[in-house]
Order: sequence, then C-alpha cells, then structure tokens
Amino acid sequence: MAEPAPGQTTAPTAPVGPGKILLGLNTFGDVGVDGEGQPKPHAVVLRELLDQAVLADAVGLHAFGVGEHHRRDFAVSAPEVFLAAAAARTARIRLGSAVTVLSSDDPIRVFQRFSTVDALSGGRAEVMLGRGSFIESFPLFGLDLADYEVLFEEKLELFDRVRAQKPVHWEGRTRPALAGLSVYPPLEHHLLPAWIGVGGTPESVLRCAEYGYPIIFAIIGGQPRAFAPLVDLYREGMAKYGHPLQQIATHSPGHIAETDEAAREELFPHWLDQRNRIGAERGWGPGNRREFDAMCGPEGALYVGSPETVAQKIALLKRNLGVDRFDLKYGNGTLPHESMMRCIELFGTVVAPRVAELLSGDTPAD
Repeated sequence: MAEPAPGQTTAPTAPVGPGKILLGLNTFGDVGVDGEGQPKPHAVVLRELLDQAVLADAVGLHAFGVGEHHRRDFAVSAPEVFLAAAAARTARIRLGSAVTVLSSDDPIRVFQRFSTVDALSGGRAEVMLGRGSFIESFPLFGLDLADYEVLFEEKLELFDRVRAQKPVHWEGRTRPALAGLSVYPPLEHHLLPAWIGVGGTPESVLRCAEYGYPIIFAIIGGQPRAFAPLVDLYREGMAKYGHPLQQIATHSPGHIAETDEAAREELFPHWLDQRNRIGAERGWGPGNRREFDAMCGPEGALYVGSPETVAQKIALLKRNLGVDRFDLKYGNGTLPHESMMRCIELFGTVVAPRVAELLSGDTPAD
C-alpha cells in the first residue's frame, strides 16, 4: 500500500532468514501488589516498567513493547508517552506498542505520536496495530461496538495513507474526508514500521497481507505449530498482492527462572489469578494446574522454565513456523517486579545466546 516519499528507505522489517530469530519483550504493565498485598499505584507500576525497559536494552534484546489498555489491572493507557520516556533512557532497543487499539483512536494522531517517538529515539519506533481483545476503549471514547469492524477497516486505510507521508486524500463514513492535507512530523529515513497484530483468523491475516505489513500472531493457547497454515497463508497473500515479504513474529506469555520448577512455581499463582479473573469476564471455565503444566510443555503456548527450556522452545518455534521474531510477554498478572527483572536478565544474557547456538546449524551453507 504505502510507498515511501522521495529520499526515504523502506521500513526495517525485512525477514531475517533461516538460522536466526529476533527476541523481544512485551507487557501490558500489569498492576502488581505491594508488601501488604494491596494493588500498587499505577504510577509506581509505570516507573518500574521504565526500569524493565532500561534493563531490556542493557542486555541486548531487540524490542520492547507496551500494550494499550483502559482497565484497573493494566497501567499502560498511553503507550507513546511511556515509549518517549524509554527513548531517553535507552540506546539500541526498538520501542513499540503491543498493541495500539486503532479502532478507538485517531489514525493521524497515532502516526504523529509514533513519529515523535521515532525522532526522540533516533529511529527506533514501531507501532503494532490491532482491534484489541478488550473493549473498554469503545465506550470510553464514545464509540459504538456495532461499528467494531468498519472502524478498524476505515482507520487502517487512513493510517496507511498517512504513513506514506504524502498529502492525504481519503473519505469514509467514520470521520470527515481529507483532501490533500499533509501530516507532520515526518520520519527522517524510512516509513514508520507498522505491524498488524492478529489473533488467528484467515481474514485478519489476509488483511495484513493486502497492506503489505509485517504480521505478529498472538499465540496464548493451544500449540504454536497449529499456526503454520496461517503463516503460510500470510506468505501466499503477500505474494498475491505483490508485496515483498516482511517479518513474521509471534507473541506468547512466559516466565524464566533458574530452573523449570522455580519458573513454574513463581508464575502459577499469578497466571491462575489473571486467567480466572479475565476468564470470568468472558465466560470461560476456571483454570487449573493441569492446564498450566500442559501449556508449559514442549508444544504448549507458555514459554515458562529455565533458560535452556525456553531456548529450546523458541528454537522449535523457529523450525516449525519459520518466524523472524519472538516476543515474550513477560508481565503476567501480579508477578513481582523483582521476578520480572530477573526474567529479563536471563532472557537477554542466557536465552538469547543459547537460541543463537541452537539455530546456528540451521543456516544453509554458502
């Protein structure tokens, strides 16, 4: 869809090829509890989150993303403001959303906010666009859930026009038309890297391919290998629409500690509490230890265990799906800040080099 303006290069989201995978982190800024078991103030959670981003940069991880929510249990409602603060405290790590709920936002303002983060970070910003699996933003911003589909479709189309950084010509039914207006500030050297987050429907995959954007699959249950047909569909769709292949990523929850037992015991009570709280809202039955342990197994969607266990699962993911990037959702319910910091440290210093070692033999010889 979007073509770069004169003098610009394309977005830095080309596939990394066999034998390699990029590793990132994301979180919703889950609200933890204090020493007395009371929920921490959102302000405290945000300051701890900034420390986590700084550590992720220090240990050499590829990306750090924060998801937009408008609920009591998540502290991040304005990802770009947080990312601007992180830009000033980090040097190399890519900074993005996970995801931005485009359906309930203004595509022009989304672009402007992320282009500002890109300037402040020296070209490290990226946005992940989605419809959102939580719906609190719709009544909050005066939107009708009956327009759920059309809002995303029209706003994605408008965002794509704005992202091209040329005068915008657009009209639809969800906002007034634009006739040749320009949007500022532009990016310096490339188009804004823009991903589309999908939950697993063919329609969403093909929409992403139509726009030629990189794709990230949210794999939070079942077996990651089951997404292989959707990954293939994305590759086929990109070829059908005449786009060069972009990065394919997955995102899954997990936790890393020194041993498998320690990681599972640290995470389980926080996982169960969050799983049952959100599940009650959505009509799910209660979770249990059997479900948790199955999801932590070699073929499950939870990346929980020692550095070796998690590294083996990421290598298996690469081999099964051929993805270019894996983002670990390391924030899970009321898991303590100290446990998350240790998880980030192990992910960057132990898991990342071990994954590279495991995949090194998968690179074709010249």
